[in-house]
Amino acid sequence: MKKEIATLAGGCFWGMEEIIRKIPGVTNTNVGYTGGRIDNPNYNIVKLGTSNHAESIQVEFDPSQLSYSELLSYFFRMHDPTTVNQQGNDKGTQYRSVIFYHSKEQKQIALEMIKKINDSKKWPKPVVTEVIEATKFYLAEEYHQDYLQKNPNGYTCHWLRN
Repeated sequence: MKKEIATLAGGCFWGMEEIIRKIPGVTNTNVGYTGGRIDNPNYNIVKLGTSNHAESIQVEFDPSQLSYSELLSYFFRMHDPTTVNQQGNDKGTQYRSVIFYHSKEQKQIALEMIKKINDSKKWPKPVVTEVIEATKFYLAEEYHQDYLQKNPNGYTCHWLRN
């Protein structure tokens, strides 16, 4: 099986992971921190919003079952990509919307998807999702991994929109 990696940020990583794990073709998910200025961040640092790390999900998927474009279509349905540094009640740079691309092809697909969404006028405001080259991904603490599996009634501000 061939695999590809995607790294996405769109608010609290708990809710994103719970939706993404159920997408056919996704083979593994991990939550963590990326895009920041310091090495080895932890939740106590990231939650301050000063390290510039985003709560992110790293997705391993089989491109023969799920294309990167299809994965991004889920990403744009599970959060509001028009809010700067906020999803629901979660506010701060750690909750910003970002696609961390791993190849030139991923970057191109992401930019095309954003243009398509903006052109569709699906959202009343323009998409503010950043498209940034992937940097080192730091796994979040174990209690964050599979959080909503361990805590089924836990907080989430994510759902799939039409």
